[in-house]
Amino acid sequence: MMKKTVLVFLMIIGSFNVFASIDTVLVYSKSMHKNIKALVLKPATYSKDTPLPVVYLLHGHGANHMQWLNNAPSIVQQGNDMNSILVLPDGGFNSWYFDSPINPAVRYESFIVGELVPFIDSTYATKKDKNFRAITGLSMGGHGAFYLAMRNQSVFGSAGSICGGLDIRPFPNNWQINQLIGSIQEFPENWEKYTVINLIDLIDVSKLNLIFDCGISDFFLNVNRAMHQKLLAKKIPHDYTERPGNHNPDYWGNSINYQLLYFQHQFAKYE
Repeated sequence: MMKKTVLVFLMIIGSFNVFASIDTVLVYSKSMHKNIKALVLKPATYSKDTPLPVVYLLHGHGANHMQWLNNAPSIVQQGNDMNSILVLPDGGFNSWYFDSPINPAVRYESFIVGELVPFIDSTYATKKDKNFRAITGLSMGGHGAFYLAMRNQSVFGSAGSICGGLDIRPFPNNWQINQLIGSIQEFPENWEKYTVINLIDLIDVSKLNLIFDCGISDFFLNVNRAMHQKLLAKKIPHDYTERPGNHNPDYWGNSINYQLLYFQHQFAKYE
């Protein structure tokens, strides 16, 4: 049985004159033998009697479970507006949200898919159908959201990426990725296997809805454009946008507005 500690507090959104609640939970990961924090944002209408859709928001490199709330506090109101639960897990300083083939202490795919999702579904009133479960993230979290969704299409029905590192191969010396999958010179096969752009052939267009975007001044722009072009070539439906902006909180906070609206529309199709 997972060990868990739940701390609940009420947060007043003064400008909107509503109440929203945020739980800080500790989820025990059997795969990594440690407790991992997550925030669970519940809309004002939340009731144990009314199951709701869930959106998982993944943070970027060097951050933690607080990043989305700190960089885009408007998500609390958006969760209210779309009547959905938002889950903000701690994905580690540098995990890229996969199970490392060389470091057994890094198993974030196992955690998110096999431990966190079941914990949320067993603890909260959620709609347990994959069509009411979405995942997105920024930067490293954008890579993670697409990586997890493409590999686990029975778990997530929709996925997004904001300024995501959707191809890690052009960055062999950045963000300590080589500590997770080895150097690109010694383990080139890992760099091919663990990069999102090479997972496109896994996509079943009847099972997964995709949305992603990137700022035109972002260092990940070229890999996002390449992802878009490859999806077009494979005739895989998706929503892709480029906007003015850089790799920063201003861009992320603006982009998440559109992505949450997109997820709300996807959920509505199955009501």
